[in-house]
Amino acid sequence: MSRGGASKDRTDGPDRKCIATGEVQPKHGLIRFVAGPEGQIVPDVLGKLPGRGVYVSSDRKALARAVSKKLFARGLKQPVQVGDGLADEVERQLLRRVVDLISLARKSGDAVSGYEKTKDWLSKEEAEVLIQAVDGSGRGKSKLSTPHYGHYIGWLTADELGMAFGRQTVIHAALASGGLTQRVVEEAQRLKGLRPTDGGRGRREG
Repeated sequence: MSRGGASKDRTDGPDRKCIATGEVQPKHGLIRFVAGPEGQIVPDVLGKLPGRGVYVSSDRKALARAVSKKLFARGLKQPVQVGDGLADEVERQLLRRVVDLISLARKSGDAVSGYEKTKDWLSKEEAEVLIQAVDGSGRGKSKLSTPHYGHYIGWLTADELGMAFGRQTVIHAALASGGLTQRVVEEAQRLKGLRPTDGGRGRREG
């Protein structure tokens, strides 16, 4: 799908520097942090909170380095307090964001779930993204392939996908080109960096 291939890399947003790695990259691959009213570090997943912000790559190792090296205080130029489980909190917020976006895509007709519907969209080249639950059957998941020039998301659980589709569990799902799809892909990539398990083993995600 040419549209899927054309939208793979976004260049419409400004770049920011990660305080932990020193690398400069597009904002959509980073997490913004600000200091709260009492000096506590607050993750700004949506990038809309007021005040001075610093950016960290959406990666547990990068976050751990930022905490251990006291880089938040240095970047924000003030004393700050970092609560326990910061990476877990960021992961929770990103998961909520991904689930909400997929749910919105479903309501607008740009997402389907279930093996047969997903297979049908893939066969008709209507799907740009294949989503499969990390805890689904490997044999069942192997029967479906990532769309050409498309994306694969495989690090959400069946329960998490179920929340997005208003069902108890979902193993297979697909997103159409356009709409909220690119945002889902970007937010899912940020979430992947915070997850201890790589659900996309052996699959092409580009």
